Amino acid sequence: MEKIFIYTDGACSGNPGPGGWGALLMFRDQKKEFSGGQKNTTNNIMELTAVIEALKKLKDPCPYAVEIYSDSAYVVNGFEKGWVENWRKKGWVNASKEPVKNQALWQELYDLVQKYQAKFIKVKGHSDNVYNNRCDEMARSEIKKL
Repeated sequence: MEKIFIYTDGACSGNPGPGGWGALLMFRDQKKEFSGGQKNTTNNIMELTAVIEALKKLKDPCPYAVEIYSDSAYVVNGFEKGWVENWRKKGWVNASKEPVKNQALWQELYDLVQKYQAKFIKVKGHSDNVYNNRCDEMARSEIKKL
């Protein structure tokens, strides 16, 4: 089965502070880049936003497998370790019985992931992955625009 590859990254100058996100979508020989920013945000919000915005760019229905590569343990573990599923079952409270931070973003991302049967893959940040590095460049560039 053919795959769509999505690379994402989020960044923040201060936490909270001005933030940016970058996403790269690749399918066959095509590449598309997207980015954005917010004046007062957190790194985790930008990481979540990057994946959400990338998934929103997919055509519906999408007949291809979707792989999302992120250096954010927060985002990847949310799905790969079952955190999101547990939060949903428990009414969006965490193990400490507190409301899940960034709940609206997690809910939106959960719905998109289910729709596209997306799989998450953790990559090492700020290393030799050219696609992750490009997303980091885009995210940091957005911060400079704010």
